Amino acid sequence: MPSNPTIAVTRPHFVLHNKATGGMQPFASSAALLPLGAMLLATTMGAMAQNAPAPEAKTLSTVVVREKAESPAAKNSVQATDTQIGKGTQALRDIPQSVTVMTERLIDDRNLDDFREVLRTTAGVTFQAGETGEEDVRLRGFSLGQAGDIYTDGIRDGALYERDTFNKDRIEVLKGSASMLFGKGSTGGVVNQVSKFPFLLDQHEANYTIGTGNEHRLTGDFNFRLSEDSAFRLNAMVHDAENDGAEVKKRGVAHTYRWGIGTRNEFSVGLYHLEVEGRPNFNHPWFLENGVIQPTLPASAYHGLASDHQDTSATYATFTHKHRFSHESELSTRVRHGRFERDLWASVIRFGQTNGSATTAATLNPNTPITRTPKGRIGISEATQIQSDYTNRVDWLGKKHNLIAGVDVSVEDARRANNFAGTPSGLESTVGTPNNGDARPDTRGPAPFNTFETRNMGIYVQDTIELNSVWKLIAGLRHDRFEASYDTLPTSGQNGAVTPGTSFERSDSLWSPRVGAIYQPTDTQSYYVSLGTSYNTSGDTYQFTPGNPNGRDANTPAEKSRNLEVGGKFELFDKRASLGVALFRSEKYNERNTDPDTAAEQNLLSGKRHASGMEFNLAGRITPKWEIFYNHTWIPDARIDASNVPAFTVNQQGQVNANTTQRKGDRPGLTPKHSASLWTTYQVLPNLRVGGGLNHRGKQHPEGRRDLVAKSFTTVDAMVEYSLTEASSLKLNVSNLTDKLYADSLYRGFYAPGAPRTVQLTLKTLF
Repeated sequence: MPSNPTIAVTRPHFVLHNKATGGMQPFASSAALLPLGAMLLATTMGAMAQNAPAPEAKTLSTVVVREKAESPAAKNSVQATDTQIGKGTQALRDIPQSVTVMTERLIDDRNLDDFREVLRTTAGVTFQAGETGEEDVRLRGFSLGQAGDIYTDGIRDGALYERDTFNKDRIEVLKGSASMLFGKGSTGGVVNQVSKFPFLLDQHEANYTIGTGNEHRLTGDFNFRLSEDSAFRLNAMVHDAENDGAEVKKRGVAHTYRWGIGTRNEFSVGLYHLEVEGRPNFNHPWFLENGVIQPTLPASAYHGLASDHQDTSATYATFTHKHRFSHESELSTRVRHGRFERDLWASVIRFGQTNGSATTAATLNPNTPITRTPKGRIGISEATQIQSDYTNRVDWLGKKHNLIAGVDVSVEDARRANNFAGTPSGLESTVGTPNNGDARPDTRGPAPFNTFETRNMGIYVQDTIELNSVWKLIAGLRHDRFEASYDTLPTSGQNGAVTPGTSFERSDSLWSPRVGAIYQPTDTQSYYVSLGTSYNTSGDTYQFTPGNPNGRDANTPAEKSRNLEVGGKFELFDKRASLGVALFRSEKYNERNTDPDTAAEQNLLSGKRHASGMEFNLAGRITPKWEIFYNHTWIPDARIDASNVPAFTVNQQGQVNANTTQRKGDRPGLTPKHSASLWTTYQVLPNLRVGGGLNHRGKQHPEGRRDLVAKSFTTVDAMVEYSLTEASSLKLNVSNLTDKLYADSLYRGFYAPGAPRTVQLTLKTLF
């Protein structure tokens, strides 16, 4: 028997030897069915399929296959050498863009239970605190569109719910334009969540965490090997915390059955459900000193109402099928249907009057009044998505070609009540009486839903040509057809005036190219240059609705962007660590000029902005005992290059006021010069490991406010882990060690504070 896992390929069957099972696994014979994936790709991949080697006509030589999914050892390192973010599984060194991977080891070490906490420890990521509670994530200063560029296993994720990491194997961030791979959006990049999948071992893990804020969290990860080629995995989570009034209760379960593992036809079916019941710390007011935002209230102070809530849920089922034509060619198909819900009813916190106009920092005291204005939003979305990706390695014209091609189709039906606040309660509080128990009854009645329906079909192909042993050229092209329809209800304004409902339709047909070159002189060095494009269609993530006269937002063409990147990726310290360094320039060259929430009449594509800088990624072991993860984004040059925003505005009374909206020459909002994340651990003793980390974000403007700036901040984290036995450990985490008060998420009139100091003790056991 060979010492390495091998696939011996002969006609008419395949045989896989797997170390995890110690047995031989026969591939299914060529009578295998190709369900939905073959139907989707038939019109575009016919010619390629004809060139793929037919199993019945050729005897293939023995090849070596190492199944990453079958080796859980990857969770014991912060280093990642491959990724699933570039369509299929690819080596990071073969992707001509910056990719930051947060492995399960890193997520567990830092106790990053919430998905947003993972992004907060990623360089280049900033947050806009939206008026209706949905965070708009920014990457290199470019919007990800209210979660529109967040994916799960390569499929666009729902935009409404609060995410948890209990079922995540890793989280991958691809930086720079990526519409060739993912379609609309993806200007600053995309975030892909990789789920935990069954593997061929019996292995189980349970974790219990107790922490400040009366936190209790219990997670279980149970993997069962059912046969030589099938397994079942169950992940479950229960999480409760009070957080001085900002309560949260989370319940999650994900189960997946996978069969045909390693055979010609491999299948899996899974169901995921997560529900979160929260009482959000919606926002905090600030004071200004010479245009500098001064956070005021303690981060742990909850001044909302006891009846406030933010309840979200996500439920989706996923079916996957992978057909292996040969050891170099396969077709992978995924089908997902899901329902996502969000119900937000929160309070906008202010000092007496708007933005503290009746109060100053000098006069702030425990008796300072606090008003609580209601904000409400309800959203329901149902989506069906089908995606097929074909990969093949062929010889054409004397050159090796690594082909990827695919088709994806999505249909979404969404309902939104974006302004569903109800009547103000009139209940006031004071600075010195947080969480005072005040509540209001919900008398709003049924939500007045607007509807939003989209249909998208994309088709793409990319070829990586191996010119010789060291040079590769990459060329790819994607076409998307996006269609959307909007229907809004009539609205009542002042003096009984009624604005009639509107109905609009919009369609876009766009091409997204990608080109690049890779130079790999050794197996530890890879240098690349790439150029990619992206676009943002009106309405692709609900923010551009036809609520303004004549539906001008709905009729605005797509914004377009491009990203040029030059970089290198290296393996260091006997390949125990990976280093990536890149120079980039991201440019949006026909941008909508202003936020349509504040100036709906300005929707011409006459704006332009850019961000240029460097990206650094280091992950792995410097020595067998010393492990490090470091990610740094430096953007020294960022500017709004063109805009139609005037320097002054005239109000209805004829008064002339300086326009504080960002305009030509300004640095774009939410684009700090420096942002960085460091995490490092050291094995002090065989049973004792210590760790520490830093998170830094430079000063930045809120989007749309050129006259304000939030100060830079650095937070400190620490960890101590003690192994009780070979199968159990006790870990102490302290986050924000100095209890620093800082503005984490920004909006034009308020901020959301970063989390205060938290202490967590986690008991982990394997069995």
